[in-house]
Amino acid sequence: MDEVKKQLEILKAGVVEIIPEDEFVKKLEKSIKSKTPLKVKEGLDPTVPDIHLGHTVTLHKLKQFQDLGHQVIVVIGDFTAMVGDPSGRSEIRKRLSRKEVLENAETYKKQIFKILNPKKTKVVFNSKWLEAMNFEDVLHLTAKYTVARMLERDDFSKRYRSQQPISVLEFLYPLMQAYDSVALKADVEMGGTDQKFNLLVGREIQREYGQEPQVVMLLPLLVGTDGKEKMSKSLGNYVGVTDSPDQMYGKIMSIPDNLIETYFELLTHLSQPEIARMKTELREKTVNPMLWKKRLAYEIVATYHGEKKAQSAKESFEKTFKEKIFPEDAPVLNFTSSEKEVWIGKLLAQTGCVSSTSEARRLIQQGGVYINDKRIEDENQKIQLDEEILVRIGRKKFFKIVGKRE
Repeated sequence: MDEVKKQLEILKAGVVEIIPEDEFVKKLEKSIKSKTPLKVKEGLDPTVPDIHLGHTVTLHKLKQFQDLGHQVIVVIGDFTAMVGDPSGRSEIRKRLSRKEVLENAETYKKQIFKILNPKKTKVVFNSKWLEAMNFEDVLHLTAKYTVARMLERDDFSKRYRSQQPISVLEFLYPLMQAYDSVALKADVEMGGTDQKFNLLVGREIQREYGQEPQVVMLLPLLVGTDGKEKMSKSLGNYVGVTDSPDQMYGKIMSIPDNLIETYFELLTHLSQPEIARMKTELREKTVNPMLWKKRLAYEIVATYHGEKKAQSAKESFEKTFKEKIFPEDAPVLNFTSSEKEVWIGKLLAQTGCVSSTSEARRLIQQGGVYINDKRIEDENQKIQLDEEILVRIGRKKFFKIVGKRE
């Protein structure tokens, strides 16, 4: 297999779309022939202090580029983050202060190097060139794209039709992100499928500035641990990069079996032959999916916490769940009532097992609440106030509630 085919096989794995693919092949051929690495860019806006596994999908692809000898450039959008990406938004995003952005940026830098090789990664802040632009420069940039083209964007057109406000500032965001590609002379830019519009604007703006347009590489949005919705902190279906080893291992073990293949492909660095073997064994049902799920949980925990802690998390999981042992050091909570029984939502919320009754309902609907080792199916269920109630929330949260009558 020649070098171009070898790199294509690795880099296309798990990718939704390459736009346009024929240009990507030509860029690879030119890079290999001239021994000049491609400049591969991704922009990260530090809008929150911590990232979850959904944010790392593109980072794993960047690592593959890195391992193949290409130049990876991570753009920390300290300037664009103060505007806020309008992608997927139904309303104007709250602007962040410079202080908030810079604090989040420092956290991001630490977290991305759990995956990327810091010695081979160029980290730049887009304030370096965007802050230096004067108003004439901005006018020159805005003249290169039309409002009509902006309104082709799905989320903008929906808001326009429903008479929801769209600020001119939001129109500037894709142009600012595009100018990052001009400043860096990017060959490839990657992002999630929700970034397609922004990344394609980058191609157009590079062309307007006399540059060869970048190739756009789109990766899927990671489905969360519930197996239904995009991974999101607000939905509670996320695995945080800063989660403890036990939390991370337990959350991965809770995913539906049909996500095992996707998680391996997008979140680990297993070789292509191993990925192929995993897919064959799962699809032909020659092995128990639990074996591959344990391997997946181990690989992900090892990436962020090291192999020693991954092994410890595995052993803890085995002890707690396979052997059905309720942790002896589970927090003991007291609940007093004049009634013989109490609504489960009230019981969980008032003891602090969950943050609210609405969260209790959501977790019960997702099948994540167990009382005395029995899953709760009815969100309106009443619980008898026995002397001790054993509560499990999800895979890794345990509580002992001592129920008392007044």
